[in-house]
Amino acid sequence: MTHTDIAGLIARFPLLEPLIALTPVTWFNPGATSLAEGLPHVGLTRHDVAAASARLACFAPYLCEAFPETRASHGIIESGIATIPTLQGTLNGRYGVELTGRLLLKQDSHLPISGSIKARGGIHEVLAHAEHLAIQAGLLRETDDYRTLFSDEFRHFFSQYSIAVGSTGNLGLSIGIMSARLGFRVTVHMSADAREWKKKKLRQHGAIVVEYAEDYGVAVEQGRKETERDPACFFIDDEHSRTLFLGYAVAGERVKKQFDEMGIRVDADHPLFVYLPCGVGGGPGGVAFGLKLAFGDNVHCFFAEPTHSPCMLLGVYTGLHDAIAVQDLGIDNLTAADGLAVGRASGFVGRAMERLLAGFYTLRDQEMYDLLGLLARDEEIRLEPSALAGMAGPWRVAANLEWQSGQGLDAAKMAGATHLVWATGGGMVPAEEMEKYLACARI
Repeated sequence: MTHTDIAGLIARFPLLEPLIALTPVTWFNPGATSLAEGLPHVGLTRHDVAAASARLACFAPYLCEAFPETRASHGIIESGIATIPTLQGTLNGRYGVELTGRLLLKQDSHLPISGSIKARGGIHEVLAHAEHLAIQAGLLRETDDYRTLFSDEFRHFFSQYSIAVGSTGNLGLSIGIMSARLGFRVTVHMSADAREWKKKKLRQHGAIVVEYAEDYGVAVEQGRKETERDPACFFIDDEHSRTLFLGYAVAGERVKKQFDEMGIRVDADHPLFVYLPCGVGGGPGGVAFGLKLAFGDNVHCFFAEPTHSPCMLLGVYTGLHDAIAVQDLGIDNLTAADGLAVGRASGFVGRAMERLLAGFYTLRDQEMYDLLGLLARDEEIRLEPSALAGMAGPWRVAANLEWQSGQGLDAAKMAGATHLVWATGGGMVPAEEMEKYLACARI
């Protein structure tokens, strides 16, 4: 893209100027509409999410056998919700804005098996593929006890097939660990920004790791090429997969159940705000879709991205979606938030969700490190940097009275609000790696 092209884009889309300058921005989406109006554009329905939920329930007995750490939750891969009032007070002072509602942390960072939000969609897609192959071969019926898959017979059957994925790290972990346990040959194509400990963990579980000096886009491209060469290879595509998306979407009904158990109301007078770190968009997009189905127009979802990798904001704001990458504007896509280091957003997710997202914002890497340090100090919860992208969101919303007013959110409603920050990863970070993260915090 030439300087003239960029200048023309800036003239049409003024927010691009601070975006290119790597200045943190907040954009409240003027195209956001009601669930009733936005749902037809997604291309998926409540029935589709219910089918994904039913599949995960069928596989729960298998997961109990294959991963003993899931037995406490009866094979359901789910995370807890923590209250973090001390940090809320600290950040009220840091940002100079009082957040009057309740602040909560959704700890997908501590999901079993792979320790990140990617355990939701990634594991669901691998299980769906395994189910399809086994049923097609006449080895499994939907009415069977799926514990039968935890056997040498099925491991031998699945060993005839391979799975490939391109990843910055966390999706690779969930796909690699789950695929290898079932018996698949699995290759994870990992971008330059992927953490060494994640590569090591994958190899320990039997996955093949192929490393690239380039970013996420190249890793995905190479994964696709592998699939083209091998008809027995199935490529899991984080940019386009509806099966991944639906695995993430199951989170909505589960959060609703958790809120019911916690006595938390979500209605017109008690709105819910959710803040989701965003890379290519599949994980946060699927979760946001599930939340909209669960809570309707009473939930407002925001995506958070690093200043160096604002791909989804760029795609939705300009309406160009996957036809534009941050590198086209001279933004380098280099960030410490490795899970968010994506230059080109999923066109499927952007187009599906652009009417259902309340807004987007960007923040600097140092802000994520600082928030990581404050969370560890105040609440004794440790996450990886990308998982802290959501933490600044509640104060971006609280500071914008004009947007609140436009949504009919007065002071009383904001006082009764719940702010749910989605912690996307970090529960499996090695201690020595975590100390390096914490050392970067300036608090």
